Amino acid sequence: MTPGAGGTAAPGGPLLLGVRHHGPGSARAVLAALESVRPDAVLVEGPPEGDALLPLAAHGRMRPPVALLAHALDDPGRAAFWPMADFSPEWVAIRWASAQGVPVRFVDLPAAHSLALADQREDGPDGGPEEGRGIDPIGILAGAAGYDDPERWWEDVVEHRAADGRPADPCAPFAALAEAMTALRETYGDGGHPQDAVREAAMRLQLRAARKEFGDGIAVVCGAWHVPALRAGTTVAADRALLKGIPKVRTELTWVPWTHRRLARHSGCGAGIESPGWYGHLFGVPDLPVERWMTKVAGLLRDTDRAVSSADVIEAVRLAGTLAALRDRPAVGLAEATDAVRAVMCEGSDVPLALVRDRLVVGEILGEVPDTAPAVPLQRDLDRQQRTLRLRPEAERRELELDLRKDTDAARSRLLHRLRLLGVDWGEPTAGRGSTGTFRESWRLRWEPELFVRIAEAGVWGTTVLGAATARAEADALSASSLAGVTALAERCLLAGLPEALPVVMRALSDRAALDADVGHLADALPALARSLRYGDVRSTGTAALGEVAVGLAERVCVGLPPACTGLDADAAAEARRRVDGVHTAIGLLADAVRAEGLPERWAGVLRKLSARDTVAGVIRGRATRLLLDDGRLAESEAARLMGLALSPGTAPPDAAGWIEGFVGEAAGGGLLLVHDERLLGLVDSWLTGIPADTFPDVLPLLRRTFSAYEPGVRRTLGELVRRGPGRGRARGDGVPATPGFGEGLDEERADAVVPVLRLLLGLDTPARASG
Repeated sequence: MTPGAGGTAAPGGPLLLGVRHHGPGSARAVLAALESVRPDAVLVEGPPEGDALLPLAAHGRMRPPVALLAHALDDPGRAAFWPMADFSPEWVAIRWASAQGVPVRFVDLPAAHSLALADQREDGPDGGPEEGRGIDPIGILAGAAGYDDPERWWEDVVEHRAADGRPADPCAPFAALAEAMTALRETYGDGGHPQDAVREAAMRLQLRAARKEFGDGIAVVCGAWHVPALRAGTTVAADRALLKGIPKVRTELTWVPWTHRRLARHSGCGAGIESPGWYGHLFGVPDLPVERWMTKVAGLLRDTDRAVSSADVIEAVRLAGTLAALRDRPAVGLAEATDAVRAVMCEGSDVPLALVRDRLVVGEILGEVPDTAPAVPLQRDLDRQQRTLRLRPEAERRELELDLRKDTDAARSRLLHRLRLLGVDWGEPTAGRGSTGTFRESWRLRWEPELFVRIAEAGVWGTTVLGAATARAEADALSASSLAGVTALAERCLLAGLPEALPVVMRALSDRAALDADVGHLADALPALARSLRYGDVRSTGTAALGEVAVGLAERVCVGLPPACTGLDADAAAEARRRVDGVHTAIGLLADAVRAEGLPERWAGVLRKLSARDTVAGVIRGRATRLLLDDGRLAESEAARLMGLALSPGTAPPDAAGWIEGFVGEAAGGGLLLVHDERLLGLVDSWLTGIPADTFPDVLPLLRRTFSAYEPGVRRTLGELVRRGPGRGRARGDGVPATPGFGEGLDEERADAVVPVLRLLLGLDTPARASG
């Protein structure tokens, strides 16, 4: 260490560099201090077990943000992260020491102890108490300086120091910050975070050991909150007494990729910051930070088809500088840059500004670690498959469309389904924008750092994704508490391509199905089985045994469902209608997938019973009637008759409203049916206008729920048809009232005017012939 170095070094002692954990100003100051002092060794706040991983920081494939991950070997879910960005002072110190060949080590309470402590959580902001627990030291200092925003005070005092010229002594800022923290510790003690005493005792013991090895030429980079405690004149015996008897667990550590979004305070990282993207920009650009920032913003907005000119960029830079001057700030901060972007580039709108905040102020950067970093075998296998399938983890949410007829896409689908079965929710199935066929799958992917913990937890099931998913599925089948749970598991096994797990799942399914006599449970289980048969056919998976169980369940549902749908209250009736829909779809799939002779006809008989029984709730009767009509098993005249009975004056209005919901509710796609069927619209209109005034408020909520679910265009068309008024409907001789809004007959002149256009669209005429 250079003789005579000042700053926070105690007389004859190490140099203590108190920092904020993620701040470009602190990082630059640390780099300047290290370059000036050139210590013989560097200690950085972090778990000592991570010392063996420090050489990886100099690896060419190590790209921040990254984090040290520590987890308990016997309970991988018990884990903690120590995140670092390229603008984190700790990371800067580690990289400087690696580049200079200077020994570097971590100093803190070992992870073996911190993970064992029940109340252990991630370190708080600036090395002090976490948000919501104890004091905020930066907030207190900011308030004392007259600031109402701690972030703005920190920017002005630390991040923008260079605006007034760097001090001659690069250690001077650390001495001033240490003095302020000493005053706070004298006033507030541990600041409401008693566990700091244990951590700081461990730090002091490790610092003494380092001084014996390297002498006093040591630089310590730690949270500013800890500096007064490290300078305290405690004894070795007192520090050891604080550590005596604390529990410990066996741990394993590695480097994992991190994201800027997880560095953001609102994402839950205890030592987080609000604007990691902005801080990364300040640290990374060599000069003209405001001009370069505005250029980035303009590029982002142009990518979203917003017109942003070079003149706008220049004006935004000028406005940001003017705002900083008016607010008496040493340099343009994020607040001034944001206000300028809103006024100039976003025309005062917060909508495009939200995109700027999400993509740039926070950012979507995902770090990278080298393959040589330690990892559980399951993680190694996943990494290999990700490379083989060209399925790179990304922090930004993205859509993935898969065609299961292609080998690569089918393998990607199996991998994502296997991971979901293991609780590693990297991808989430979504409704596709394209084909709705079974050969298509749509996913929404987003990689979060916490998934590394989930993978470590899943490692107890096996060393490969396939083996672990198979073992997990077999265990879940044996422990499933419901028939629906087993059928859902069978579906997931087929989606994930787990043929070795299917026999165990099928045995559990057969046992559960034989013992379960609850028709509701059987009806809940059937849809998943039917989908499994369809997926098995698409994925070339044998499903003969599954088909037999599914047909057996369907037969039992056909027998038991009608009695189960009688005498139900409103909530139970709504649940029964959902089950009727599910069984109807499932039986349609079974008829196509397996030999189920007579099953569709038997189900149609069940629907007829449900539609005709007065003891069945109206919502179920209406739904059964609609299903029969859609399948062509019920004539329109018969459907009109059933509607007339359901809407007759003798029917209670709530029950009639329920029938309407079941027949023409959005779940039934009934809006278009009313638009195109004048008979049904007339019945509904006549019933609505005939509801007595004293009972109308009782049925209004149900009617509003039914009709408000229609598409706006459907509602508008129905309104136009009814608005035209009575007397213009087509006269009928079958007792059904004329529907207002429908014409009395065919208008041949208007119809003929459309014929040339139709012939042109159908290719029956060329444009010349059509015009002639």
